[in-house]
Amino acid sequence: MIHLKSKEEIAKLHRAADLVSRTLGMFAGEIKPGVSTLQLDTLAEEFIRDNGATPSFKGLYGFPNACCISPNAQVVHGFPSKDPIKEGDIISIDCGACIDGYHGDQAFTFAVGEIDPRTARLLKVTRESIYKGLSQVKAGNRIGDIGHAVQRYCEGYGYGVVRDLCGHGIGKKVHEDPQVPNYGSAHKGELIEEGMVLAVEPMINMGTYRVRQLKDGWTILTNDMKPSAHFEHDVAVVDGRPVLLSTYKYIDMAQGVTSDEEKPFEYNWE
Repeated sequence: MIHLKSKEEIAKLHRAADLVSRTLGMFAGEIKPGVSTLQLDTLAEEFIRDNGATPSFKGLYGFPNACCISPNAQVVHGFPSKDPIKEGDIISIDCGACIDGYHGDQAFTFAVGEIDPRTARLLKVTRESIYKGLSQVKAGNRIGDIGHAVQRYCEGYGYGVVRDLCGHGIGKKVHEDPQVPNYGSAHKGELIEEGMVLAVEPMINMGTYRVRQLKDGWTILTNDMKPSAHFEHDVAVVDGRPVLLSTYKYIDMAQGVTSDEEKPFEYNWE
């Protein structure tokens, strides 16, 4: 069942999503060769708790950490480890926080130092694709319009769009209806309505779209072991249009990047 949210509830979801965004922004200054992903996870949990929230992922379905941290060919759901990250790695971090019973959920794939230009293009295209999908989150459209936009954009660059995993609704639970695939047909699927809140999260592979799960029951890898990128935003339908609840501005500020990609999705929260 899809739970449509009031503007008051959406404001609470924005508060949670913004904390996750600030957590990811903190990572931008911490990710460097020699740092372990377990150290990053510890920093995230401390930051979230210090800001009066709890990590949404810790204990969810039995997951033991605050963040899913997935390097290189890992697509999603990777466990933080003591292994140091290296120059040239890419690190996908998926993080969640709960404040006053409402969740935020966001992901970003970071480059560690100088990375292969082909991998840098994968990150750039995947990040761009999320806004292609977000632009379709408006009242009267269908869920299939989101995935269709993401798929068409990424496959235009020859990338594989993961089929086995998808985005989702979000609210008082991390995962709510509807499911939001990153592929599909336009004008198909659930109707997008006022008050719908979604986590849109393209998972895009440099090679095949096919993936496999490790015996740990969590970690998802690309079948061909080529790199994968993962970006995620929380978005709400407010006054009929898509409004971002999360933001990459904290990451961009830390990295000295200027971008206007979020401008069409801004909202005055005051």
